[in-house]
Amino acid sequence: MSRIAVVGAGSWGTALSLVLAKRGGHSITLWSHTGLVAESIRQTRENSIYLPGLPVPDSIAVTTDLEEAVKNAEILLLAVPSEHLRSICCAMAPLLTSKQLIVNATKGIEDGTYLRMTQVMGEVLGKYNLALPCGVLSGPSFAQEVGAGSPTAITIASSDPAIATRVQEEFSSPTLRLYTNEDVVGVELGGALKNVIAIAAGATYGLELGHNSVAALITRGIAEITRLAVACGGRRETLAGLSGLGDLVLTCTGALSRNRHVGLELGRGRCLKEVLADMHGRVAEGVRTTDAALGVARRMGVEMPITEKVAAVLHEQISAKEAMRELMSRPGRDESSR
Repeated sequence: MSRIAVVGAGSWGTALSLVLAKRGGHSITLWSHTGLVAESIRQTRENSIYLPGLPVPDSIAVTTDLEEAVKNAEILLLAVPSEHLRSICCAMAPLLTSKQLIVNATKGIEDGTYLRMTQVMGEVLGKYNLALPCGVLSGPSFAQEVGAGSPTAITIASSDPAIATRVQEEFSSPTLRLYTNEDVVGVELGGALKNVIAIAAGATYGLELGHNSVAALITRGIAEITRLAVACGGRRETLAGLSGLGDLVLTCTGALSRNRHVGLELGRGRCLKEVLADMHGRVAEGVRTTDAALGVARRMGVEMPITEKVAAVLHEQISAKEAMRELMSRPGRDESSR
């Protein structure tokens, strides 16, 4: 049995807690930054704010005390919004030891630094002379469905195959299947960048342009993601897998996708501020990731036309309809060109 601290009681952190609890064999503590969320779960045994309708078993301890959650944990599972990952790592670092394992389930690229999430963690922990083993969890997985026990397949990536295998053994269950991968760069960028393309796909739905347009966008979206991932050191085959194409298709087409929802409403003519306000604290990571992705692309000299148009729409420089027209009027090129 492993002692697992799930850091982050949003929809994804709660869903992972549920699937690990149903698997059995672990002692699980769920940490919430917000006292209201923690108390609600303790009182009702349901995360009615972020994952309503799914019971939280008594076997999952819930706390707002970060030290209580992580100090004696063998595995730390991070599931916080990307914008808060650095501050959470800074708060955790003095409490950690080199014997612990971190599994990161946060998808995104940090604003300003353009660092991937494991790079952010490495930078923070390095200041404390800590080099904890780390894995990255990613793939096509809506929290609601994972928590409800729908069969789901995802990827656990680590540069150390033994770490990936350990997480695979610890987390796999009758409803959650994990595949190992050594390509941390490709898995992280696939998970982060698909959110940007999903906003574009949602806008296409909002504009009622039809299935042809969505299919074209997804296909050219994976080409765009792959170009950047490979330029950063990722493997092309990774982006054809669960954490690339699989996650992209789900997020672009699934009704539960927050990023698709944002794009859908933008395509219908609503402004971003209004759309986000209606989400009541639920995070669409693609909104924040878009500018960071373009920062990485400029640094690597990689062209990302869809991401550029998404940024222009988010910043209200052009409408979603104008963005689609500009993408369609770009100069012709060979499909295999990179």
